[in-house]
Amino acid sequence: MITELGHFALILAFMVAIVQTIVPMVGAHKRWSGWMAVAEPAANAQFLLTGFAFAALMWAFVTSDFSLRLVVLNSHSAKPMLYKISGTWGNHEGSMLLWVLIVTLFGAMAAWFGGGLPPGLRARVLSVQAAIAVAFFAFILFTSNPFLRMAVPPFDGQDLNPLLQDPGLAFHPPFLYLGYVGLSMSFSFAVAALIEGRVDAAWGRWVRPWTLAAWVFLTIGIALGSWWAYYELGWGGFWFWDPVENASFMPWLLAAALLHSAIVVEKREALKSWTILLAILAFGFSLIGTFIVRSGLLTSVHAFANDPERGVFILLILAFFTGGALTLFAARAQEMEAKGVFGIVSRESALVVNNILLAVSCFVVFFGTMWPIIAEMFFDRKLSVGPPFFNAAFTPFMVLLGLALPIGSMLPWKRGRLGRTAWSLRYAFVLSVALGVLVWAMQTGQSALGPVGLFLGAWVVSGAAMDLWSRTGRTGRLGRLMRLPRADWGKAVAHAGLGITIFAVAGLTAWEEEDIRVVQFNEPFEVGGFTLTLEGVERLPGPNYISTMGFVQLEKDGREIAMLTPEKRDYPVARMPTTEAAIDYRLMRDVYVVIGDQQSNGGWTVRTYIKPFANWIWGGCILMALGGFISLSDRRFRVAAGARKAPEGGVPAE
Repeated sequence: MITELGHFALILAFMVAIVQTIVPMVGAHKRWSGWMAVAEPAANAQFLLTGFAFAALMWAFVTSDFSLRLVVLNSHSAKPMLYKISGTWGNHEGSMLLWVLIVTLFGAMAAWFGGGLPPGLRARVLSVQAAIAVAFFAFILFTSNPFLRMAVPPFDGQDLNPLLQDPGLAFHPPFLYLGYVGLSMSFSFAVAALIEGRVDAAWGRWVRPWTLAAWVFLTIGIALGSWWAYYELGWGGFWFWDPVENASFMPWLLAAALLHSAIVVEKREALKSWTILLAILAFGFSLIGTFIVRSGLLTSVHAFANDPERGVFILLILAFFTGGALTLFAARAQEMEAKGVFGIVSRESALVVNNILLAVSCFVVFFGTMWPIIAEMFFDRKLSVGPPFFNAAFTPFMVLLGLALPIGSMLPWKRGRLGRTAWSLRYAFVLSVALGVLVWAMQTGQSALGPVGLFLGAWVVSGAAMDLWSRTGRTGRLGRLMRLPRADWGKAVAHAGLGITIFAVAGLTAWEEEDIRVVQFNEPFEVGGFTLTLEGVERLPGPNYISTMGFVQLEKDGREIAMLTPEKRDYPVARMPTTEAAIDYRLMRDVYVVIGDQQSNGGWTVRTYIKPFANWIWGGCILMALGGFISLSDRRFRVAAGARKAPEGGVPAE
């Protein structure tokens, strides 16, 4: 009964979304306040109905209702409760329902917190957001219905993909979708502004918190996915430039560019057309990511579905919204006249450089991701584009971004002096060079990647600190430092997080050690100054798997540090094995051990990695997300600049 009610609620939400798409837009065009007022209750109703449908589907998973086809295909009665819950979105149909739930959540939030928006703009934003929901409601109901019943319910289910039965990946999709779908709000604001023909400083202030929230959630989602790949897949890496990894990374890059570009619109009323274009492209790349994951066009361990019919539907959604918005942009671009004038050396110019580097790096990733498909379609050649290409093509843009970031952050608006700004960063530069030279002197026979990465990371972090310090004047600096706006603190923390991540990636890549060998019981072996001993291997039962667990003693200088327990798990229902790495996490390094198969001589294959600064990668990501949250807590982000309330019974002039 609950399942039928959930299905019915989903259909009702679809109908409400259609009404919300049409009525407020017509009301805004005709200046009919009553029709525009429909948007807010419709957004709330749409969210509540979709939330009920999602809760009904989750209830079916929690109670193991095997009369539901989706539960049969993605659950099992012996599965731990966490994975019964996460199984709700650990599949194509359920993940799309989560997607549309978040679309409606953001629409409802725009209704809740959009009281400061002009009624016409608010109505158009909510109407465009509802149109996005209409498209995905139609996609779910017509091609991916999660509420289909089984004619003859089986006794038990087929279990969830074992790779998804992990705490990191249980929370990865919701955060990633909050970022993906959050960019729909920036898109809705951009389209609404194009329809109105007006982009001003107030619009820049309104669009920034939505973009920032989406960027923060994307950061967390990408970091969780990277961390999961690091410890779960057993290959020892944190980023493989997989097509689906790239699909989430490209919107992140464009969202970062959009966030910085919106600052220029707010502060100087410049870069209006470019900011609108970025808002369209950022959400467009989110839709491209959805297409890649669900169409079967590109294969990936992360892919949800392999269904060309569904892929065509998503491609039509992508063409309609992105193509329609770009057409509208072309028609209205001449009305996005910039007002602010700035010199070549200014913060505006620095933000333009920031935008160019981020946007070009995004298109480099896009080219590398799609080139195998293009080569096969047009040149009848099968190619693969892997990490060597991405590392060589992408890294220079990030190096340039890191070099420019501290200087750009401290340049004044409108017009500045490059020499004066560079002189104010002299201590940061000297510290960064000293650290790089120190590491260069300490290492022997190794590449320059580590020292250069340390210099660049220290430059970004110390530059962020100097930026904060420069805002405190000449007297009473500590007191003024504590009274700086939270947005300033948030920017500094986020930039410092980026610097730490840059250094950690370079350090890990330059200094990691790898060892693969066949190991006999109780025969110690050395890797990177550590002594490891395989003391035994046992087969142990798990909740819904059988584990082959090794016991590896880790020692250094004769002192036991840890007992590591790498595993190979076999899931009998899913008939799929997984690898569980054992990792001794420390501040400056990880010792990473993976157990393989038993060999004919009785020994076991053991793969060992020494990974310096691995945890700093995710620590830097946490700092970036924390900086975003600190900025969002700034009251100025919650109060729209230039907001004006409609007079009683009327609509303000637009």
